[in-house]
Amino acid sequence: MKVLIACEESQTVCKEFRKLGHEAFSCDILPCSGGHPEWHIKEDVLKIINRGYFFTQDGIARFVKKWDLMIAHPPCTYLSNAGAARLYPKKGVLNKERYAKGLEAKEFFMKLLNADIPMIAVENPISSKIFEMPEFTQQIQPYEFGHPYSKKTRLWLKGLSKLKPTHIIKEGIVSWVNGGSKDQFGNRRKCIGKTHSSINRSKTFPGIAKAMAKQWGKRFA
Repeated sequence: MKVLIACEESQTVCKEFRKLGHEAFSCDILPCSGGHPEWHIKEDVLKIINRGYFFTQDGIARFVKKWDLMIAHPPCTYLSNAGAARLYPKKGVLNKERYAKGLEAKEFFMKLLNADIPMIAVENPISSKIFEMPEFTQQIQPYEFGHPYSKKTRLWLKGLSKLKPTHIIKEGIVSWVNGGSKDQFGNRRKCIGKTHSSINRSKTFPGIAKAMAKQWGKRFA
């Protein structure tokens, strides 16, 4: 199966699909940190969704006639409900610049969701209501996949079944990120179990990545 992992520099999901024999590639404007430049496309994903030829980060030309599956992790900085305090710095006062960036982020999100690919999964955290995001398919938690953390993530699915929990943890669960990395005054919030880096906060939990590969890739295994 030809698999495109959009907006992923960590290659966490990409490597799980590769383990199962799928031809998977991560794609991001950032260089990969997962150790496999031969599986990474350092480019705007919108430019390669419908393009057969592309170069991987190691400089080798590749060809994929048609993607079978895309799993996308679009940036959520300006969409997430965790940033609502900065979207409304004062009660009833909308930060117009941040709102405009949120609309741009939504447009990018919708282009991924509506791509001409048979199977699509787009993930994002809970978004601010003002952006009127489309109805999501399901909501998952890291503690449903073997990680003792709470971090609600929503999935929008097309042509795919809902992701099934693989290892539910019921005790010792802590919040992965508490209300975003900064408050409306720019002060750092307390963050349990993860650094304040937005890149680190956005990395996919390995248990969730394994579930995606095994459950969504099994029909082509």
